Parts: sequence; C-alpha cells; structure tokens
Amino acid sequence: MMNKKLIEEKKDKDVAEAYYREGRKLETAVASYHAREEAELTQAELAQKAHTTQSTIARIERGDNVSFDKLDDIARALGKKLVVEFA
Repeated sequence: MMNKKLIEEKKDKDVAEAYYREGRKLETAVASYHAREEAELTQAELAQKAHTTQSTIARIERGDNVSFDKLDDIARALGKKLVVEFA
C-alpha cells in the first residue's frame, strides 16, 4: 500500500525531486557511518580528529545537510578523500 502511494507521488515532479535529494543525503549518511565504523572510532573520537563536535557527526550520520568543507574535514580525519561525482 505504501509503495503504491509512493509511486503515485513520485509522478509529481516536486515530490520526485525531494525523494531523490533525500536519497542522496541518506547515501552520504550511511557512507560516513560505515567509514567511521571501519575506522573503529566513536562519534566523539571522529569529531575530535575532524575538529568538530560529536553532535555534528551525529547530524551527518542521520542525513542532515552539511557543507562540503565539513565532509572533507571528516574524510581527511578518516584518512580518506571526499569524492563528488556527476554521473
């Protein structure tokens, strides 16, 4: 039932765009979570290495908007490189 409703709503251009954007934020959130877990760091430990707060890390991991600069700081703190791709 919910899937059918979602499919119908996605026909609306504005709803489809919002759905797409939320999906990208969720992908970023999941990727940052997995990278942190792979590094065996807590949110607080990563925050300290990235010169930010634990609450910022939590916001990123739940999919809130964040600047590219902040994502780059976190990537570098994890020994990784931030890559943005236009595919």
